Amino acid sequence: MRGCNPARATSYRDIAPGIRLVLTAPMLPQALVAASLRPFILSILADGASYGYELIQRVHALTEGQIRYTTSTLYPVLHDLENRGLLESFWQATPNAPRRKYYRLTPKGQKALATAQQQWLHVHGALMKLWGPELSLG
Repeated sequence: MRGCNPARATSYRDIAPGIRLVLTAPMLPQALVAASLRPFILSILADGASYGYELIQRVHALTEGQIRYTTSTLYPVLHDLENRGLLESFWQATPNAPRRKYYRLTPKGQKALATAQQQWLHVHGALMKLWGPELSLG
């Protein structure tokens, strides 16, 4: 998947006026990033309609900078999900910006999300059996 991740994620946190903390973390493997795109899209859209750039920003925030999709990665997947009937799109004007194409889940998309959730939970559960409950992010 092109356009996903450099070797390290960089994020910034302003800790005081004029003082910015630069945070870097190793990036997730490209295969894991690619596999997570569809479940991220479906899950975010379960909360309501959104447009492409907003989806990218939401994933970046949720993963604390570990994943940053590009538009060239995101839009082909959005179009595929729409062609498969999992999403529908609509144009919406905003007061101070150009029109944006929004996406929302269809009933078929909600079913696909439920399936994806079960699949990811199954994988997570199996890995936790191997790794043990004491494992934590850090």
